[in-house]
Amino acid sequence: MNEAEAKSSLMAIDDISDELAAIIDWAIAFKHGGDFNLDFKPLEGMSIGSIYEKPSTRTRVSFEVGVSRLGGQPLTLLSNDIQLGKSESIADTAAVLSRFLDGITYRCFNHADAVELAEHATVPVINALSDLHHPCQAAADLMTIVEHGDRVNGHIAWVGDGNNVFHDLLLAGITLGYDVHYATPVGFEPDKSVMGRARKIAAQTGAAILGSNNPVEAVSGAGVIYTDIFVSMGEEHMESKANAFQGFQVNKELVAHADPDCLFMHCLPAHRGEEVTDVVIDSPNSVVFDQAENRMWAQMSLLTYLCNNDAWHAYKELE
Repeated sequence: MNEAEAKSSLMAIDDISDELAAIIDWAIAFKHGGDFNLDFKPLEGMSIGSIYEKPSTRTRVSFEVGVSRLGGQPLTLLSNDIQLGKSESIADTAAVLSRFLDGITYRCFNHADAVELAEHATVPVINALSDLHHPCQAAADLMTIVEHGDRVNGHIAWVGDGNNVFHDLLLAGITLGYDVHYATPVGFEPDKSVMGRARKIAAQTGAAILGSNNPVEAVSGAGVIYTDIFVSMGEEHMESKANAFQGFQVNKELVAHADPDCLFMHCLPAHRGEEVTDVVIDSPNSVVFDQAENRMWAQMSLLTYLCNNDAWHAYKELE
């Protein structure tokens, strides 16, 4: 790994806009590569540490299994296992971990902490979720949409909070040329700085962005409908926030406005009966478990791209 590669990190999905389509194609090829992939170990001899400030199911399992499949050694570090940001500064922790590890993933509360860790680490750092961005989820989401591309006849529609998941879904979607329509309650619109970046990308790709506070407007004619929980982890006390989402549930009546073959997507965990009904999430249109599985494959592509770029580029030739 050369010095330039060692300092490459992923904080938001638009950090890799130029290579996003190729990263997704790589993940799909690897997922369906069969027995050949058993001998392809681009992370052999490498150790990847994953830091968790928040509990996790999909993120932890997908990274641990993915690193192992790539021949690397996964190391999970829970918040109580290390002194990050407590008795030791983020900068010092980054410097120390860089002496032991070949890559770091960080699931945190504050995006600024992920940025600081990446700034002071000398190995790649992947934002595994922050309050502002969720690039790994977006990579898996667009991988899922591309895999089901023959069914997607219309734009990507988001219904719910203008949160971290939406930010990177938007950035990834327009990067690949998908129009994105979204509906959020008043006061829960997406971050203005993220929207500014999104509009610059859309101007280059020709994708359209349309926002409103009306779910019917967002989903009308959609090829994909995506929602997320209304009250995120750490916000459970915010009863007033939950009340603001009245009328934003993705149910049979709302889905009827979309294309009949539209995909239903959710990053999980889902609060059934709140943001989505059982009829929708359990329908043949739902691809939520494909999304969950694709977290691993997309992250495997990202890890190889960041930690062993030569192997990532050579994979197609080896296949």
